[in-house]
Amino acid sequence: MDNDTQVTLDKAPLSATSLASKYDANVPRYTSYPTAPHFHKGIGEADYRKWLAETDRQRPVSLYLHIPFCSQLCWYCGCNTRVVNSHRPVASYVDTLLKEIDLTAEAIGGPLKVEALHFGGGTPNILQPDDVDRIFATLRRHFTFTDNAEIAMEIDPRELTAEFVAAARRNGLNRASVGVQDIDEQVQNAINRQQPWAVTEGAIKLLRDANVPSVNVDLLYGLPYQTEASVRETMRRMIALQPDRIALFGYAHVPWMKPAQKLLPEDAMPDSPSRHAQQTAAASMLEDAGYVRIGLDHYARASDSMAKALAAGDVHRNFQGYTTDGAESLIGFGASAIGKLHGGYVQNMVAVVEWRAAVAAGKLPVHKGIALSEDDRLRGAIIEELMCSFRVDLGKFADRPGLLGDHLQTELQRLQTFVDDDLLVRNGMNLAVTEAGRPFVRSMAAVFDTYFGKSSARHSKGV
Repeated sequence: MDNDTQVTLDKAPLSATSLASKYDANVPRYTSYPTAPHFHKGIGEADYRKWLAETDRQRPVSLYLHIPFCSQLCWYCGCNTRVVNSHRPVASYVDTLLKEIDLTAEAIGGPLKVEALHFGGGTPNILQPDDVDRIFATLRRHFTFTDNAEIAMEIDPRELTAEFVAAARRNGLNRASVGVQDIDEQVQNAINRQQPWAVTEGAIKLLRDANVPSVNVDLLYGLPYQTEASVRETMRRMIALQPDRIALFGYAHVPWMKPAQKLLPEDAMPDSPSRHAQQTAAASMLEDAGYVRIGLDHYARASDSMAKALAAGDVHRNFQGYTTDGAESLIGFGASAIGKLHGGYVQNMVAVVEWRAAVAAGKLPVHKGIALSEDDRLRGAIIEELMCSFRVDLGKFADRPGLLGDHLQTELQRLQTFVDDDLLVRNGMNLAVTEAGRPFVRSMAAVFDTYFGKSSARHSKGV
């Protein structure tokens, strides 16, 4: 018998509740590899300039712009943002952002094509129409957007105006991600995000009336006071609006990183089995409604580009989650923005005042990063494929230098617990996550992470 063939003896399968409890581990979300907690200050401006200059100008890149401002602090939020009560700090921030774009383009040393641009936050639609025009004028002075470039923005419905939508649309906006999280009033009050249904419905109508091609919705499960029944009601109402995509993220409770999360009522937090039940119920409703399930937490209509990319095996994962963007290089702008180049990852200074001072001094505002080894790149490719396709053929990596080395058999042995619980099927070097195993894929990916468990980094729950 082939030693790699798995033999499963008759056994009573664990219940969903028991599985959720067994794999109730804190693991990375794997929007990068290595993950951000392992970035260090040994990487600085000189490294970033070198990596930018080495960028392959024949291949399109992606851009990310971070807008770290909100008019109100949502207590659940894990993003880098701060509350502002006037437009003055936002306008000043844009001035510095434009200078950073100029400095970065100078370091690149030549024009690049862009296939994707994402505005994140914070609240990108806190920008005024003139801010939007200025940003795009500067970007287009240095970069050439491909004909089918995706230009996406995260949207807070409570701040959305027709004037902003018009400015974004004339500058190419073709995908909007509308933040909703949950429609239940008790949940909204608990997370300090009061958003009446009429506001959500109105924002989606505003975007559609402006002919934004793709209107998406972002939701959360695992919030205080959420129940399986309340999540079902949120799903029912959202499905009726027929968004092109729905992202259903598990709430990441990391109060040691985000002190505002300490304001959430801990005793009202769903436990891991309850979170698992919420996620499973929502997934079932979305699939019954015709949405294609993509990766761990995204759903798309069959006509959507992401559903088509899944069918073609061309879904990717980056700091924005699942994406159709396959660019090797991601260039980040703004305080705390993270970029990825062939040489490694870099993160800008997090505090706006420090980021602003560096840019004013003519410096690229690098705070920390990590250089990529060949082993990192190969492990990252395995983790991304597992997270996106729920299957991976380790054999196709076997003849490439730097992969896993003598640890491969050890790591395959560590996966055996998932095989035993019918969460993973292994056939030689081929791994395939079962339907029951999908919620636990982050824990499977962690098996290939050589950094995991070797530092004081803390992560959110894996279920």
